[in-house]
Amino acid sequence: MILETAILHVKPALDPSFVESFKEASAIIASMRGYVRHELRRCVEREHQYLLLVWWETLEDHTIGFRLSAEYEEWRELLHHYYEPFPVVEHYEAIRLGD
Repeated sequence: MILETAILHVKPALDPSFVESFKEASAIIASMRGYVRHELRRCVEREHQYLLLVWWETLEDHTIGFRLSAEYEEWRELLHHYYEPFPVVEHYEAIRLGD
């Protein structure tokens, strides 16, 4: 399983509507092949900052299956105008620490 992470810096003037738009976009990502689950967390120390965590079955489910899909274009239209600067997306894999 792969964990996608992104720190989202939402433009202050748009923050009030961001969570509602994200709720709408959540249905899009949840419908994708390889999607496992996701969380959106609001930063305690920094106003207008959120952490997006998305679990995927494989890296390709995100980078190819989602990012190259028509659904991603809908996601982009709903959310990308909120961010300044645009988020850096990174992927993590679990390290097995024992039995």
